[in-house]
Amino acid sequence: MDFNKQVIDEFRANNGQVGGYFEGARLLLLTTTGARSGKPHTTPLAYLPDGAGRMLVISSAGGAPNNPDWYHNLKANPRATVETGSFIFDVEAEVLEGAERDMAFARAVEGDPGWAGYQAKTTRTIPVVALRVAGPPRGSAPSGGAFLKLVHDGFRRELALIRRELSDSGRPGLGVQLRINCLTVCQGLHHHHTGEDTMIFPGLAEQHPSLTPILERLAKEHDRIAVLLEELEQALSGEDPVKVRAEIERLVDELEAHLTYEEEQLIPILDLS
Repeated sequence: MDFNKQVIDEFRANNGQVGGYFEGARLLLLTTTGARSGKPHTTPLAYLPDGAGRMLVISSAGGAPNNPDWYHNLKANPRATVETGSFIFDVEAEVLEGAERDMAFARAVEGDPGWAGYQAKTTRTIPVVALRVAGPPRGSAPSGGAFLKLVHDGFRRELALIRRELSDSGRPGLGVQLRINCLTVCQGLHHHHTGEDTMIFPGLAEQHPSLTPILERLAKEHDRIAVLLEELEQALSGEDPVKVRAEIERLVDELEAHLTYEEEQLIPILDLS
């Protein structure tokens, strides 16, 4: 419990970034309702992107003979809350069954053999739970500018994880989970830029006409990044990790320049709103 509290405090203080055991992991905070107590319980968990608005968490308990409390809580009440560092979501939990569970667990093992080690330590079949987003995200930033920086840093962190996964995979081809991780961040960037182009930028242009040249440049950069995302997705359809790595490096370089420029130009304006 003391270990979990330390991780939770560090996670919330640093917008989802922690050191120690969880450093460099995809981490979320899952808040469930106690099956017996009815009280909220928060647990830090590693997770796998699954696309289609789902995140997967694995009830490993380090290979212990019994499932952890958070799993029993979700079985009793599937509604829960997830914190990612950038957003807070309401989620609906579903325990995966049969072939779907087996494929998800195999993807996890492909990325980290430690999951197989946990399974080997116990006679129970370790459950995989899908957390499906069940409502609009809520932000925890104190201002519009801080929220923009929080979102940008989430993309930076995810791309850094993908780069590391590519370097550490040691595979001749691309793993299924790695493809999903890449496609998930591509989808997230697309949605973020679409939201800016259709809602944020028009509103800013109306309130601050002097921003028009800056917003036009940012919109053109969105078009360029969209091309890079398409080229990355094409590379992901093949089996050449070197090609994928090259496309990710191109994307990261241009995206970082874009994010930095957008932050320099828009954060002061958003913080005044």
